[in-house]
Amino acid sequence: MNRTDFLKTSALAGATLITDPTQVRAFITRQPAQKYRTALVGSGWWGGNILRCAVQAGQSKIVAMCDVDTRQLKKTSDELSKLTSDTPKLYRDYREMLAKEKPEIVIVATPDHWHPLIAIAAMQAGAHVYVEKPISHTINEGKAMVKAARQTGKMCQVGMHRRVSPHNVSGREFIKSGKVGKIGMARAFVHYAGGAGQPTPDGQAPAEMDWNMWCGPAPLRAYNPAMHPRGWRNFLDYANGTLGDWGIHWMDQILWVTEENHPRKVYSTGGRAIKQDSTDAPDHQVSTFEFDNFTAVWEHRTFGGNMAEKTHPQQAVGVYFYGTEGTFHMGWLDGWTFYPSDSKKPVIHQDAQLDKPDDQNIALLWANFLDSIKTNKLPVCDIEIGHRSTNMALLGMLSLKLGRSVEWDGKQILNDPEANKLLSRAYRGEWQYPV
Repeated sequence: MNRTDFLKTSALAGATLITDPTQVRAFITRQPAQKYRTALVGSGWWGGNILRCAVQAGQSKIVAMCDVDTRQLKKTSDELSKLTSDTPKLYRDYREMLAKEKPEIVIVATPDHWHPLIAIAAMQAGAHVYVEKPISHTINEGKAMVKAARQTGKMCQVGMHRRVSPHNVSGREFIKSGKVGKIGMARAFVHYAGGAGQPTPDGQAPAEMDWNMWCGPAPLRAYNPAMHPRGWRNFLDYANGTLGDWGIHWMDQILWVTEENHPRKVYSTGGRAIKQDSTDAPDHQVSTFEFDNFTAVWEHRTFGGNMAEKTHPQQAVGVYFYGTEGTFHMGWLDGWTFYPSDSKKPVIHQDAQLDKPDDQNIALLWANFLDSIKTNKLPVCDIEIGHRSTNMALLGMLSLKLGRSVEWDGKQILNDPEANKLLSRAYRGEWQYPV
């Protein structure tokens, strides 16, 4: 049976979730016309995507943008001028921006290693925060972010938009209805085509960029053109590779569907079998997460692309839930599909409903964020939820570094002082580790 012949379902029929971006904007603009003083920290590609949704929602006055690279600031500022008459002030240091502009909402879309300090400072300065995933580079930073949100009473939404994406919502409802049966295993994955690559020589940071500030609390290393922009995710001083990038979305889907908070045991293996470029993140990795009633597995590979494993013509990504009644694939561009164990039953499919130009549903998540601010109710991707999902990825990376499994109780690693030391890392220079 081809995909075009699949039985279409409409689990969202009658649901109150608004999925059309124009409807989202119409809904938001029907709310009280308050405009929040909004600032962006990290004005690259992804920060620009979030900022665009904030402007389109109609309840933000963009007062400031901050980035250590003035080229990115100019580009995003020019694009913003096509959407609004707001004229934000431009900064290179978020501390100066917070002190002078006193924003009510701060978007944190920097590289991962900067998320904790900026988000905490923003909340302590009186702002609600929308922070990108993963929330932190280490687990104890995440604990400090949760603590700051609770102490200040500020809303802190994490950019895990798949919790509001229509097909993810309907897919979760389908699984929770019992139609997949009892879940015994989940397998999350992303597979990229690629090869060995080649090293990129270190160089001089561009004059428009404050490289020392870009590194911030993380180690100061030589500038490498492969790192900026967008390449930093595969440099482990500043991020946690593919598991820390893609993996958190699917780890979050597993926790969300199963209503679990954390695994009890984690083991990870992998390395660099093929890559010979300047990055240092694993080019392949398999992580196993042991829960009380099921096992979850993450796997990624950045080489050996093939047609056999693709779940969509453009990609191989998502999570399979294996149940007693069949196998359920939660995907991205391809929506979700249920394959019953009984071959006489039809395959069931739900198409994705994604916003352009980025094929995500940031507008829906931003709408929920605004609602949480108005109602003082925690958002759908509250910082504590983001912390738990981030922890899954960070524990996988921690196990890989140690070369052994770790037992986790949700707060610390059990009976392993050496492993617990890796829940934090030393900060550089003037920067103080958050507590």
